[in-house]
Amino acid sequence: MTETAYQQLERRFKRLSALEEARAVLGWDMSAMMPPGGAEARAGQIAELKAVCHGILTAPEIGDLIAAAETDDLAGWQPANLREMRRLWTTATALSEDLVVALSKAESTCEAIWRGARADADFACVVPAMTELLNLVREAAAAKSEKLSLSLYDALLNSYEPGGRAEDIDIVFDDLEGFLPDFLGQVLDLQAGRPAPVLPEGPFLEETQKALGIKFMQALGFDFDHGRLDISLHPFCGGTPDDVRITTRYDETDFTSSLMGVLHETGHALYERGLPKPWRGQPVGEAMGMSIHESQSLLVEMQVCRSTGFLEYAAPIMRDAFKGTGSAWEPDNLYRLYTQVKPDFIRVDADEVTYPAHVILRYRLERALIEGDMQVPDIPAAWNEGMQRLLGLTPPTDREGCLQDLHWYDGAWGYFPTYTLGAMTAAQLFGAAKKAVPEIEPGIAKGDFKPLLRWLKTNVHGKGSLLETKDLLIEATGKPLDPAVFRNHLKKRYLET
Repeated sequence: MTETAYQQLERRFKRLSALEEARAVLGWDMSAMMPPGGAEARAGQIAELKAVCHGILTAPEIGDLIAAAETDDLAGWQPANLREMRRLWTTATALSEDLVVALSKAESTCEAIWRGARADADFACVVPAMTELLNLVREAAAAKSEKLSLSLYDALLNSYEPGGRAEDIDIVFDDLEGFLPDFLGQVLDLQAGRPAPVLPEGPFLEETQKALGIKFMQALGFDFDHGRLDISLHPFCGGTPDDVRITTRYDETDFTSSLMGVLHETGHALYERGLPKPWRGQPVGEAMGMSIHESQSLLVEMQVCRSTGFLEYAAPIMRDAFKGTGSAWEPDNLYRLYTQVKPDFIRVDADEVTYPAHVILRYRLERALIEGDMQVPDIPAAWNEGMQRLLGLTPPTDREGCLQDLHWYDGAWGYFPTYTLGAMTAAQLFGAAKKAVPEIEPGIAKGDFKPLLRWLKTNVHGKGSLLETKDLLIEATGKPLDPAVFRNHLKKRYLET
């Protein structure tokens, strides 16, 4: 039987997906397991895979097949799959293969240099590689901008948040920037009048921390037949939906940060595992943008695992794991520890109240860099000025400042806004879930996360890219993203409890 145009597209995109998944595992290995001497060879391998994938996606006949498939008899999820195919094809055809390969090599090279620069707090040594990478990112942004009729920044943002626009983000971030300073002051005043939380005494051996993290991962629903937990310089979730790789980093003087990092990445992993299995290998079966992805990690970490209910369940498990004694291990102290608000330098360790300031800073800097209003050597001074303005802090070195995050050095420009959009989305989804399923909160307090996971799988994970981000949120919660929900969550947690 002759294949329809749509069937031919599904076959080609399935092959493309398999190659992209192979590249994802190579990328994980580069960050978690690969010896340093393999960096140059791995950069070449990944670049070649990207070139092959780009060639499949931009083959001359793909546009004709997409046009022909519009007249095929499509049903169910097929129209949405075709929509996503067109979106990927349109973006890909903006870039030449030479630019794709050059970008890939520059990303791998810059990331490898960043690892050493971060360890040595030496921003100067990464400037040449980062300048080359940024020039290529600008070139890609210009090509996408022309193809998609978007601004330079929106053309990059669109790859992480389809349909996202800087003008909309500006409204949300300006609102947050107006709300947070006074709110932060109120929270700090309130917490200053209460007993300070006590960090349990260590040391906390790495192997014990890992075992504790695994215990909570399993309780949340992570499937170790389809995933791993490893160590990397910067925590992340990678791999594929059937082979999810998450990483963390450990501090033997303080287990709290690493544990929340594991729980955060577990939220990402649960989303990946919950994507619709019948649509594996097709665009509609993939995650719907990074604000939804970040909402899943922040829902698990911030909404669930920093709640009083979770800590009532978790406190005795933590205490037993580290053989701790005393009041520092009581749920009330651990709750105050995990909801303590304190402006600090490191984004991934930031509390829920100050975290948006970290994201706003990075968003504004990367826009200036993309639009040519700032150059790479200007980053440290601009970073430090922004930290002082937003949080009243100046990083002691660039390790605690502009070298702390992987994203820019790995080529991920336009990604940062999705963190705070994700936090807002998480609050809205969790509120809707609790309202729809009263068993969720009592379950969390007993270590039973199945009611929550079922709701998420039905309303978010299992939807893949069937719906656009706005439509998914409306269907799940009854309305589009509402910043007031996030503000009310912060007020309730930090001023009323």
